Parts: sequence; C-alpha cells; structure tokens
Amino acid sequence: MVKLIPGKRGSGKTKLLIDAIHEAEKQSKGNVVAIQLGSSLNHDIYHRIRLINIEDYKILGYDDLHGFIAGLLASDYDCTDIFVDGLLKIVGRDLNEVGKLLDRIAEITDSTCVTFTISAETGEMPDAVKKYL
Repeated sequence: MVKLIPGKRGSGKTKLLIDAIHEAEKQSKGNVVAIQLGSSLNHDIYHRIRLINIEDYKILGYDDLHGFIAGLLASDYDCTDIFVDGLLKIVGRDLNEVGKLLDRIAEITDSTCVTFTISAETGEMPDAVKKYL
C-alpha cells in the first residue's frame, strides 16, 4: 500500500509524518523504517525506528528510489512500514514520473505500507498521483 501526505512547503507535513511513524511503531509487530534527506528527523524519531539518510546511498532519481525501497523490502521480510520524507527533493519535481514511481512501488508492497510526504498541492497533481491520497 502506498500513501501520500501532500501540502506546500511549511504546511506541517513532516509533523504529520512523525506522528504517523510513532503510531506505526506502536502498532507494528515488525520493523518500521524512516527515510530522510539529511538529518532533519534525527531528534524526533524513537530509537527503535530504523532511520536512513538517503544521501548516504547516492539516490539520483525515480529508478534509484524504487530499487532502494525494493531492496529494503527484499532484505527485511518483517518490515511493516516505510516512511519517506521529501519525495520531490529526492527524485525531482516531474509529477507524471512520480505517478509511475508510486505505481511501481505499489506493485511490490503487499504487506508493507509506504508513506511519502510530497510538497505539492492536490490540485496540481495528476490523477496517477492523486489516487494515492
């Protein structure tokens, strides 16, 4: 399952994401992973959450992020939730390509929920992205 937390920059998406991460950690019988660009979540996330700085892995686009998430899922069968903060900062602002990426990730996430923050208003999103709201 794929979910989006949309909104303009500064609208509180990261706070909503942090709350969702903590709730998932309480509910999960497996592992919860949070992916960030930089170190913005380091002080807000419980230590039981696996926190990954995506910059350490030189992710450069849509295919790289798909492969990275697929690798996480392949290496950890107990992963119940993956949270990604700042999708457009990681892959770029082409919302049509974002829709294709989300479709590809949805195909490989049977029992794992992947939640992204996206700095875009709902009105500017194509239908391929809106369906994950």
